[in-house]
Amino acid sequence: MALLAAAVTVVALLGALGLYPTDEAGVVAQPISVTEGSGGAEVDTPTPQRTAPEGRSGGRSAEPAEANGSAGATGAADAADPAEVDEPAAPDGPDASTAEGSPLPEGSGTGTRVVFSESRQRVWLVESGADGDAVVRTYPVSGSTLDNLFPGTYAVYSRSRHAIGIDDSGTMEYFVRFTQGTSGAAIGFHTIPVKDGRPLQTRAELGSPRSHGCIRQARADAVALWRFAPEGTTVVVTA
Repeated sequence: MALLAAAVTVVALLGALGLYPTDEAGVVAQPISVTEGSGGAEVDTPTPQRTAPEGRSGGRSAEPAEANGSAGATGAADAADPAEVDEPAAPDGPDASTAEGSPLPEGSGTGTRVVFSESRQRVWLVESGADGDAVVRTYPVSGSTLDNLFPGTYAVYSRSRHAIGIDDSGTMEYFVRFTQGTSGAAIGFHTIPVKDGRPLQTRAELGSPRSHGCIRQARADAVALWRFAPEGTTVVVTA
């Protein structure tokens, strides 16, 4: 018993002097291999056999899951090109149900046609049928602030689902061209141009001249005219 007591005393003295490693509870520690969760080198070091802190066991911690969608330059998730998908049916425009309150201009022709009044800044889509001509849609627009479009009868000669304006004037959609201005640039109907991610005017501003020559429309109206006016459709411009 005396010998056993002496042995315990020696072990205790060695532990107290730091010559024999123990854990906080006085249990002898065993060397084990650990790997740093941050990707550090794997080393053998005397450490207590207890659960490693969260994120430090099993090697490098998991990478965060990638968010759904890829952020583009504008920060919006990638989506299908609008040109590759079908457009929904165009709803009634702001004034589509008030054709009786916005009669066609005098001398605006007959038959199926698109009518644009410069003084009233308004468009009418007119369809010819067995019972005569009928306005199927009318709405306010924004035409040119310049004197580069003259009254007369024209015809749609070209269409582009997407287009870029001259002189860095933005991008537009549903461009339906029917003539050229005094500078030779195409004139037609299209959506309100967008530049640097922002529209150049609001829908509330439609009804007053705002463009360099073309006729700007709300998107729903632009879609309606796009569907109404294939190449060859008559366009009548009145003063």
